[in-house]
Amino acid sequence: MKGRGPKGRGADARRDEIVRLATETGLASVEELAARLGVTQSTIRRDLAHLKAAGLLARTYGGAMAVVTHPEASLRQRIGEAFEAKRAIASWAAAQVRPGETILLDSGSTTGALAHELRNAADLTVATTGLTALQELVGATGVHVECLGGTLRHVSQGFVGPLAEAALSRMTFDRAFLGADGVTAEDGICEASLQQTRLKELMMARSQHVYVLVHAAKLGRRPFHAWARMPDRWTLVTDASATDDLLEPFAARGVETVIAI
Repeated sequence: MKGRGPKGRGADARRDEIVRLATETGLASVEELAARLGVTQSTIRRDLAHLKAAGLLARTYGGAMAVVTHPEASLRQRIGEAFEAKRAIASWAAAQVRPGETILLDSGSTTGALAHELRNAADLTVATTGLTALQELVGATGVHVECLGGTLRHVSQGFVGPLAEAALSRMTFDRAFLGADGVTAEDGICEASLQQTRLKELMMARSQHVYVLVHAAKLGRRPFHAWARMPDRWTLVTDASATDDLLEPFAARGVETVIAI
C-alpha cells in the first residue's frame, strides 16, 4: 500500500523512478541511483529490496535490473515521434542512393520515411522487410520492389524469421538502411527480440554500405536485451538534437557519424 504522507509519496515516486531508470538502461547501480535521486545508498538498498519483493526488479551485484523490459512501442505509436528529425534523416539517406542500385530497407518508421522520399526514384531496386516501406512504394512505378517475406511481427509491422533470412541469402545490396530501438557504440543495435537482431546482422553482412537511421533519443539506449553486432565500418545517421556526449562514444570507436539537418 502506498504511503499517505509526504514521506510515503516521496518513496513511491523515487521507486517509480528507479524502475524507469533500470528499464531504460538495463542496469542500475546503487551508487548511481543514490547520487541521481539525492538519497543515501542505504535508502536505495531499502527501495531495491521493496521493489524486488514486489517483483518489479531483480537484484544484481551492486544494483538491480528490470525484470520485464520496457514494453515495445508499436509502429503506430512510433510513427509520429520525432517527425521532423526522421524526415531530415530520411532526406539525407535518400540523397545517398544512386540510380541502378539495389538497396535494402529495414522495417520501422524512419525507414518508412526514407521509402517515402524514394517514391519518385527511377532505375532503383528496393528490397524490404517492412510493411510501411511497401505501402509507400506501392505506386512508385520507377522502383522495382522485392518483399523479403517471412513471419509478420504485428507490433513492428515487419517480417522476420527463417523465410526472411532465406530470401536475404539470395541477394546482395549496395546499401542497407536499418532502424533500431536503441543503439550503442559498445554493443550495437538493440531490439526487442533475437529474431530481429539476427535478421539485422544478416542484412549488414549482405550489404556493401550500412547505415543506421535513428533520432537522437535512441542513442545510448538499452531498452531490451537482444543485440546485433556491427560490422567494422558503418554509418550512424541522426539528427541535430544529438549532443556531443551522446556522439562521443561512437566517434571514439571510429564510427562515421552524420547529423542530418
